[in-house]
Amino acid sequence: MTQELEKTLWATADKLRNNMDAAEYKHIVLGLIFLKYISDSFEDLYNRLKEDKLSNAEDKDEYLAENVFYVPPSARWNYLQHQRAKLPSIGKDIDDAMDAIEKDNPTLKGVLPKDYARPSLDKKRLGELVDLIGNVGFKQEGHSSKDLLGRVYEYFLGMFADAEGKRGGQFYTPESIVKLLVEMLEPYNGRIYDGCCGSGGMFVQSEKFLKAHGGRIGDIAVYGQESNPTTYKLAKMNLAIRGIDAKIELGDTFHNDKHKDLKADYIIANPPFNISDWGGEQLQDSHMWKYGVPPVGNANYGWLQLFINKLSPTGTAGIVLANGSMTTNAGTENEIRKQLITEGLVDCMVALPTQLFYNTQIPACLWFLARNRTNHKFRNRSGEILFIDARKLGTMTSRKNKILTDADIAQISEAYHNWRNKEGNYEDVQGFCKSASLAEVEANNFVLTPGRYVGTEEVEDDGIPYEEKVATISQNLKGYFEQSITLQNRIKNNLSKVGIEI
Repeated sequence: MTQELEKTLWATADKLRNNMDAAEYKHIVLGLIFLKYISDSFEDLYNRLKEDKLSNAEDKDEYLAENVFYVPPSARWNYLQHQRAKLPSIGKDIDDAMDAIEKDNPTLKGVLPKDYARPSLDKKRLGELVDLIGNVGFKQEGHSSKDLLGRVYEYFLGMFADAEGKRGGQFYTPESIVKLLVEMLEPYNGRIYDGCCGSGGMFVQSEKFLKAHGGRIGDIAVYGQESNPTTYKLAKMNLAIRGIDAKIELGDTFHNDKHKDLKADYIIANPPFNISDWGGEQLQDSHMWKYGVPPVGNANYGWLQLFINKLSPTGTAGIVLANGSMTTNAGTENEIRKQLITEGLVDCMVALPTQLFYNTQIPACLWFLARNRTNHKFRNRSGEILFIDARKLGTMTSRKNKILTDADIAQISEAYHNWRNKEGNYEDVQGFCKSASLAEVEANNFVLTPGRYVGTEEVEDDGIPYEEKVATISQNLKGYFEQSITLQNRIKNNLSKVGIEI
């Protein structure tokens, strides 16, 4: 039922987009969904306070105490939908509403979109969009408004990322990849960090994981940083809808780290692939380069070392990078990779299927890093690296895109957990996973491509002797040849009847 709601809402909202670019329209729609969310949350508490004779329903402190945003009268959804949506001034009314909300809620200052009054935005369509979001049954039985709006917001982020193509990947990592990272790392409690957090999907999935496994959102503390101002705003709204109290900062993580002293228990990140304009020439003497100075022309090994520097003594990280990071010999990268391996930081490597991303066809992989692989939490894995080749997994959802199914995610994460856990019952599976020794990795010149280690998938023996198979193939080929000769003779014969000789 919720999936149908998402699809119906998207289809209708997309029609209202008319000729507007998806990148521009995204902020209009997501801003309205956020406004609807905080208004619904406010009204729920407002109605409860009105019934309590000892409470003042207009006291802002009442809402602050319950971690609910206070919404002033002129910004409440019922007022905007039923009294303003049909008026030509609806754009200005929404801008004023966003301003009023930011004024009463300092944590949202500078976050909400306020460009609804611009002349190029069709006010009739804007009013229809307000009606659409307001009239869909968010308060369906068995579903809270908060949960449904969170799902719709997340669904729309993915659909806009798809619509934007290459630019969409700048703010959105496909859900199945995020889910795999979270399922493998299992962030039950502690500090979670993402230094290139986009719209906050890594944190949302961590919260979902906690709920699914009986944990409490208060058991994790979320820290992130995003360099793109508009993407930063998307993240702040996305996490506010989820009720996640995250410390998200705006700025370039390499050059203006807002969490300098943080030591994270979990790092989950998808940094931009192979980025060359990261200002590496200004960071040649950085304290982060313990394992070697990364080349100026590629930030991949800069990201790896930045994240290692952020890990707590027993912290673990899951990082998405381009496949080239597993084999590159450019500049100092091969030597850095060798250092990371010999120092025992690389725990597991996963090769992903193609076509998982909206913005690039570059093949990708997952690096799993651990600061201490001998600690008591898991078994001692020093001297080993787990390689998983998941390139054959995944299911096409459109002509150009693929997802990892829940079964795929379970297959990959269970292999890792069985290998990592003390009571795990791990076995190598030819063509899929292999626990390799450091000596084997060194023999392969410290290349980390899983395909080098897992081998090819075993083909089940059908019991037919080899000689018999060869005889059958020979017989088939003879038959095809004879049929070809017969067909050629018939063609020659037919052509000769009309005076054409070959």
